[in-house]
Parts: sequence; structure tokens; C-alpha cells
Amino acid sequence: MTSGTSPSQGSPQVLTTTGFDEVDTPQMRRFQRRVTLLSAGGTFLDGFDLTVIAVALPLIKDEWHITALQQSIIVSAALVGSLIGALWLGHLTDRHGRKAMYVIDLLGFVAFGALTAFAPSVLWLIIFRFLLGLGIGADYPISATLVSEFSSNKRRGMHSTSLAAFWFVGSVFAYIVGLIVAPMGDLAWRAMLLVGAAVALVVFFMRIKLPESPRWLIAHGREQDAREVMHRVTGLQVAEHIKLVVPEAVPARKLFTPRFLKRTIFTCGFWFCYSTAYYAISMYTPTILAPFTKGDRTANIVGSGVVAIIGLIGSIIGMNTVDRWGRRPLIITSFAGLTISLAIIGVNTSPSLGFLIVLFSSAVLFANAGGGILNFVYPVELFPTNIRATASGLATSVSRFGSILGVLVFPNVVKAWGQNSAIWIFAAVGAVGTIICIALAPETKNRTLEELNPEPGEPAHV
Repeated sequence: MTSGTSPSQGSPQVLTTTGFDEVDTPQMRRFQRRVTLLSAGGTFLDGFDLTVIAVALPLIKDEWHITALQQSIIVSAALVGSLIGALWLGHLTDRHGRKAMYVIDLLGFVAFGALTAFAPSVLWLIIFRFLLGLGIGADYPISATLVSEFSSNKRRGMHSTSLAAFWFVGSVFAYIVGLIVAPMGDLAWRAMLLVGAAVALVVFFMRIKLPESPRWLIAHGREQDAREVMHRVTGLQVAEHIKLVVPEAVPARKLFTPRFLKRTIFTCGFWFCYSTAYYAISMYTPTILAPFTKGDRTANIVGSGVVAIIGLIGSIIGMNTVDRWGRRPLIITSFAGLTISLAIIGVNTSPSLGFLIVLFSSAVLFANAGGGILNFVYPVELFPTNIRATASGLATSVSRFGSILGVLVFPNVVKAWGQNSAIWIFAAVGAVGTIICIALAPETKNRTLEELNPEPGEPAHV
């Protein structure tokens, strides 16, 4: 499959495919960077909004004197919402278009992010966090799908993993905001939550002018619209004699047929294991470290922030190796490193503050270098256009079961059996993730989306 390139390369100024795998014009590169940046704005907000509640939780606990169960529900409310949002709105993205849902979901960030900041009680905070979670969950499949469909096969890994890296940038930013607003006292946690709404409003206005994905337009019979978008983003004309192929319609139930079942089990399985372990660590890092900082809130936020920064570094390492080293070795190493780090914590029954920071940092570094970024790559690479956002939404939803399990189980296991028992549970989850990746992870680097998802009867290049 070929496509036109820029005149400076000596090739005709003509496109012959809906993909962008050989298009390398300056205009195309600028557009790809723009799509990636605006999509990363959404994942930045995901990371911020899901992490900021961990930063705010000690303050909320002091103000409202909430129980351990209420803490768990507050933390998990947005995760439950994102589970529903990913599955429901991911499917709507395949039906009604990437662009429409790409913009609409940001309105949820703005409205419900602001309402959480003014919640009058624990109940209303939980309700608003749940509704905010709908938008958070939706943005995963929408942004990942749109970026993958505008990327070339050589840069798709870099572009897609950039989304994950910005999730961790948002997570680190939550701790920075926590430090900045700390002098506000009882109003500090409300100010933290309001910041997310303000950032979402900016991203919303910047997303409005982006076009629809040509692959989605072709899949829905809008060939002329697809040609116009392709010309707009590349500066090249689509060859008139080329018939743009409408891909086969694939109903969502096909995810569980022999053609896709292995891919469905893999994407859902590894993301579930990653989220279960990662969220148990990240959502409760400030709570775990609190007894070791002797009531010093600044020291607590700084220590937890260090863990988040190391996690961000892990995602950057993965982002810069995914297209060179490959997806499969990266994700296997990721889960193995996560498991070993948690096991080392588990065997130490009298840890120090420094020990916990170093080992939690090691755990999230490994986790985010593979599982934490490839959850934006594998789900969109392994499924065809008409089911891509649905498949990504399903995997996101399953991962949210893991997230919810992690945040609900951890504090209650700690209360009943102690912190080490809880850590061993999540080390076991990491081990299961390692086994899943060894058994099922394919290598997809340098393959076009069409090669990875051929028509029925044709071999897949994985």
C-alpha cells in the first residue's frame, strides 16, 4: 500500500490511501503534533483529576471526619464513572464520530470538575466525582483512536504513548497544585479540584477546530468528506482514480469471536492487572506515607510527588523506546519489574520512609514504562476501524474494574491484615500480568493499521 509524498522527495503530489503511513510533509507533521497535543490535553486532565483526589483526601478527611469506607468510595467514584463512560461513550464514538465525542466529553470535565469543588457534603462530592468520571472514561478510547488514525506506522507508537506520558504529567501537576494552594487551609482541596475545570475549558476551545478522522468518514460512506479532510491535513490531493474502500462493518459482539478473542483477552487482561496494582499504589501513596512524615503535610506531598515524578520518567522512557525496542519486550519487562519491586516491599515488615519512596518509585517506573503507556497503543492497533473505539472502550472499562478493585481492597486489607498483606496481593496481580504478556502480547511495531487488521480470510501481520 502506497501513498503520495511531498514534491521535494521527487514523488507525485497525490495520495492513494486513507492512511498516512508514507506521508511526511511538513504540514502533515505539524497536524499530527497538534492532534497529539490536544488529545494529550485530555489525558493530562485524566491524570490530574484522578490523582488530585488522592492529594485532597487527607484534607477532606480532616474537614468531614470521613470513615475508611467513605474514603474508598470517594476515591473510586470517578473510576466507576470512567468504567461506564469508556464502554458507553466508546461505542458512541464508533457510531457518531470521533470529533463529536472528542469535544463533548470535555464539557463533562468543565461542568462536573467545577461542581466537585463546591460539593456541600460527602454524598454530593461522590455524585459529582462519578459524573466527572464519565468524561474521563470516554476520553481514553476517543483520544487514543483519533491519534492512531491520523498517525503513520513509524510514529504511531510515539504519538500514542505521548498520551499516556501526559497522564503522568497531569498526575505530577496535581501534587504541584497541592503545594501551591496548601496555604489556603480548609479551602485548599476545593481550589485543587477547581483547577481541573479551568484547564478543561481551555482544552475544549482548542479541540473544536479539529477535523473528523478520514478512516471513520470512509467507514460511514462519506468518501468526499474524507478526501477533503485528507487534502486539508496533508496538503496533497487524493488520486481521483482511487476508490477509497469502505471497511467491513464489525458489530461489537465480534470482539468475543475466534477472530478477535485472543486480542480482546490480552488487551483487557494486561490493562486490568496494571490498573489494579498501579491505582492501589498511586491513590494511597499520600495515605501510606502519612504516618512516616509525622503529620508534616508538605513532606507528605513532596514524598508522594517524587513517586509520581519517577512514574512520569518511566512513561517517557517507554515512549522513547516503544518504536525501537518494540511493544512485546517493553510490556513484559514492565510487569516483571513492577512485580519484583512490590515483592521487595512485601518482605520488609519495618520499612522506612526512604525505603518506601524508593521502592514505590521503582514499581511505578517499571509499570508506567510498559503497561502504563501501551494501554494507549495495543487496544487501537489490534482492532479494525469500525470497532476500534468500542474495543478500546471495553478494555478501558475492564481496567476500571481493576482500578476500583485496587482502591477498594487496599485500605480495607490494610485495616484487617496489615500493609504487607495488601502489597503481596498486588505483587501477585503483577505476576499474573507478566504471565498474560508472555503468553499473549504480540509485536506490532512498524505495521500499518490495515496490516494488523486485514479483511477476513487475509493473514494478519503480527
